[in-house]
Parts: sequence; C-alpha cells; structure tokens
Amino acid sequence: MKTDLAIKEDVLDELQWQPNVDETEIGVTVDQGVVTLTGTVESYTKKLAAEEAAKKVKGVKAVVENIEVKHGTEYKKTDKEIAKAALDALKWNYSVPDDKISLKVENGWIYLSGEVEWEYQRDAAKRAVQNLLGVRAVSNNIRLKQTIKPSGIKEKITKAFERLADVDSKNIEVIVDDHTVKLKGKVHSLAEKDEARKSALYTPGVYHVVNDLLVEDF
Repeated sequence: MKTDLAIKEDVLDELQWQPNVDETEIGVTVDQGVVTLTGTVESYTKKLAAEEAAKKVKGVKAVVENIEVKHGTEYKKTDKEIAKAALDALKWNYSVPDDKISLKVENGWIYLSGEVEWEYQRDAAKRAVQNLLGVRAVSNNIRLKQTIKPSGIKEKITKAFERLADVDSKNIEVIVDDHTVKLKGKVHSLAEKDEARKSALYTPGVYHVVNDLLVEDF
C-alpha cells in the first residue's frame, strides 16, 4: 500500500513528465489517496492535462481539482469571439451533429446543450471546444436520446474490457438493468476506473453508468 507521501511524489513526477504542464504552477496535497490539485494556469487545456496526469498515478483514489484558469493577455478573448470559434469547431467536427447542439458563453465558460444519439457525439462536442483560446471551462449538458434496445450489453462491455490493455477485466463485474450499467469490483488506478466507465458508456444501448469500482493498490 503506497503512502500519501509516495503518491504525492509520483503525482509531481507525472506532472513534470507532461510536456504541456508546468509543474511549478500546480500544488499537490494527498490525504488517504485523495489528491487535491491547486494553482493557476493560463489555459483550460493545461488544467485538464494536470487532472489526467494525476489520475494515471497508481494509488490515487480520487482527484479534487481546484486549479483556476487565468488567461494572459495573449489568451484573452471576448465571449462573442469564443462563441464564434466554438460554433465553427462544432461545425468542422464530423463526429458532432452541430444542428442538434446549442451553446452559450458566459465569462469564458461554454455551456453546451441539446440532444444527440450517441455518447461519443456528446464527448466529441466537449473536446471540440475545450481547447479553444479563452475558454475557462466547459459545462456539457447535452442529453442522450437513443432508440437502440438494450440487447447483449453485458457481453459487449465484457469483450470491450478484454480488448483494452488498460483495463483488468477479471476484477470487474458488469450489472445491466435496462439501459443502465453498474460497474463493481476493483481497479488499479483512477485512470483505469475512468477508462472502464467510458468503454461501458460508449456501448450502444447504454444511457447511464453507475461506476462503483474501487481504486485499490493490489
């Protein structure tokens, strides 16, 4: 079992390893495997990168992300400029049905809404706008509207887990109730937990995933 000090050192090392993250801007504290990130960065992209880096570290059970985005002069954009860039980004992304999505921008925050059929479309919409200059955060309120009947969901998810190098399928139990999937068991890292959730959520017929996987050092 890794100590909080060892986890902190590994998180700091992982932040230093990331090419687009300045580890000197990020503060790290660890309490019983829960990592809290603080500090100030000049872009939302760096904020996301710091969070993803912490999730990769073995022994991390959860990440509390309190990093603030404060744009420098070269990054400052008006809400109108951000909105125009976001609309263009959604239009150019072939995975996004832009006619089904609405957005508003307030103080650098992008709020997405609308209804799509697939989780990958919802995810693609967020990824399309989150790296734009001037963006402070993205709130993804896009809903899913699927017409696929829940057939063979458990088998499809299990096979997906078996294909993934980053997911240890033998320690995960998949429970299906109509369009809802519950994941139970143990994983080695928070990144593995997130990957399992994502794979389950991307399965046709799945509307919601209850991720009860425990992160344990085993």
